Amino acid sequence: MQDYTLIRSARKTLAIQVKPDGQVVVRAPKRLSADKIEKFVSDHEAWILKTRSKVLEAGKSHRVFTEEERRAGMEAARRFIPVRAAYFADRMGVSYGKITIREQKTRWGSCSSRGNLNFNWKLMLMPEKVLDYVVVHELAHLKEMNHSAAFWAVVEAELPDYRERRMLLKEWEI
Repeated sequence: MQDYTLIRSARKTLAIQVKPDGQVVVRAPKRLSADKIEKFVSDHEAWILKTRSKVLEAGKSHRVFTEEERRAGMEAARRFIPVRAAYFADRMGVSYGKITIREQKTRWGSCSSRGNLNFNWKLMLMPEKVLDYVVVHELAHLKEMNHSAAFWAVVEAELPDYRERRMLLKEWEI
């Protein structure tokens, strides 16, 4: 596969992203050899093609929100998500900095190294059990800032059915 954009940075791992327009972006550590990057891309070619196809197909039916819908969704998220975060943070024994509600194009949520949480307002369009999964996922990063087995154990301790919720999340497009 030759058709991708390569971005080198101070990261430690390789990653592949398929953007909404179908463009493939490969992110790699600065010093990793071109051969290893090519092998990684080649090894993941089937996934790239499948994902690109899904992304382009989804783009044809991508929901466009009016400014009024967007504003109402942001407001609802600013009221509701902090309540859920406080509830689960108390249960999980963690504390966080500030919560920001945004309209990210590729993420449902994130947790910064400073303990600040970001959530996509479009979580408000999902069933509450899926929204709660994203909240717990981000709060779990306050204990484990990775996706190791220990991280998933933290998530599972709070949501024993997290795998089912995670699968439901994957059915939603951003």
